[in-house]
Amino acid sequence: LPSSQSSGASSLPSPQSATELRFEGMWRVVVLNDPVNLMSYVVMVFKKVFGFDEQTARKRMLEVHEQGRSIVWSGQREKAEAYVFTLQQWHLTAVLEPDETH
Repeated sequence: LPSSQSSGASSLPSPQSATELRFEGMWRVVVLNDPVNLMSYVVMVFKKVFGFDEQTARKRMLEVHEQGRSIVWSGQREKAEAYVFTLQQWHLTAVLEPDETH
């Protein structure tokens, strides 16, 4: 992701508890890095699509930028598919994968 502005250090939000994710048929929405979208655009999309606050949206965007991918949501397949479709409509590279850790 091209940089649109420098980021300051911020504290990280606590991860979702494992109990929240312990349901049958869990799926992950994964956003992959691309050379097109600006960091600020990705943050804006995450805030609009998932309702993330600025800090959470920036954390996920930086994971995509630095690690090449970020799991932005886990849950039931139908909702996960809808999120992947929505992110693709915003021109982000998003994929669905089974969450085999839960």
